Amino acid sequence: MKRIICFLSMMMLVTVGCFAADGQFDVAETMTKFFNSMGFTQFFIGDGWKSAVMIALACFLLYLAIKKEYEPLLLLPIAFGMLLTNLPGANMFHTEMWNDEFLNPESEFFHSYRHVLAEGGLLDVLYIGVKAGIYPCLIFIGVGAMTDFGPLIANPKSFILGAAAQLGIFMTFLVAHTLGFTSTEAASIGIIGGADGPTSIFLTTKLAPHLLGPIAIAAYSYMALVPVIQPPIMRLLTTKKERLIKMSQLRSVSKTEKIIFPIAVSIVVTLIIPDAGPLIGCLMLGNLMRESGVVDRLAKTVQNELMNIVVIFLGTTVGATATAGTFLSPKTLYILCMGIVAFSVATAGGVLFAKLMNVFSKEKINPLIGSAGVSAVPMAARVSQTVGQKENPSNFLLMHAMGPNVAGVIGSAVAAGILLSMLG
Repeated sequence: MKRIICFLSMMMLVTVGCFAADGQFDVAETMTKFFNSMGFTQFFIGDGWKSAVMIALACFLLYLAIKKEYEPLLLLPIAFGMLLTNLPGANMFHTEMWNDEFLNPESEFFHSYRHVLAEGGLLDVLYIGVKAGIYPCLIFIGVGAMTDFGPLIANPKSFILGAAAQLGIFMTFLVAHTLGFTSTEAASIGIIGGADGPTSIFLTTKLAPHLLGPIAIAAYSYMALVPVIQPPIMRLLTTKKERLIKMSQLRSVSKTEKIIFPIAVSIVVTLIIPDAGPLIGCLMLGNLMRESGVVDRLAKTVQNELMNIVVIFLGTTVGATATAGTFLSPKTLYILCMGIVAFSVATAGGVLFAKLMNVFSKEKINPLIGSAGVSAVPMAARVSQTVGQKENPSNFLLMHAMGPNVAGVIGSAVAAGILLSMLG
């Protein structure tokens, strides 16, 4: 390291000496300009300390992703994007290029995406995929290709539990709006309750892009904490007798049913809620690739290569929006607090509705599977299985819980479409 520093210093001195010999510029002025442009210097100018705080926070998130393995596939690129965007002088992302005034065609400050391509930094260019809603939809194709809707088709009641878990979204929307957030901001905060990262990013980009950084971090952090947040709520709202309920084996689902399902859902949901079409359509396209059995190469590609590439771009650019100016504010703390409220209410909504269904149903449902109505697939279903087996090791709830779990993916996309149609 010492040799490298010495070599660079010598090269700098030689370069300065050559220019000085030509008499074309002042050496002292040039060196002053160079040191003032260094990122280290900018830490001590104005609000430079905020960048230092954000870099420390990014390193903490990297620790959680690497050491604690909290949703590492997305938290790691998000944290590194946050790191890059807060390095003073790097100019990789420009928040001012993405504000409403800059992108409003009726504004005198309007600039097109062509200007972003010409003048923006690396992360500005990649962020176009987020702003246009491309990355979340591409991820949904991969999610669809990895999802088995068989348990949901075998037990259509799961649709109700998946819908009930979306209660957290709308309850938090009302609370956030009451606390002074605008309707669009409140909707973006509420969607955290769906425990669906791509959907949260998709809706927030459309309604409140200035909150994208904290909302994405909150959404993925709470998804990683599903095994910590959900079990106490599940035990609090159920009795031991309810947790011991055994459910009969699900019927087998034919290939024809699995092929018809994504086509029918795409048609019905999009006709009712057109704004949910991009997410639902991509989700069902990926699932049809999986179930048709005639495009195995495409199904494997969207599950692996495409999914991995898009996750890198999405995570890094979403993290880039978490600049010091937008992240270090009281709103961020409120978002983190209301995010956990949204997630808790969603869990409680699924459990309580399962209990309500038992009042009118001859064949009892174990209420624990209601908590899987959030769309953290398959983690939420595994939590239902784990809590159930603690009461009775011979009770197998995983496949039953997968029904509400995959229904939650559809439910959160539908909820986002409803909010977008009302507020977009």
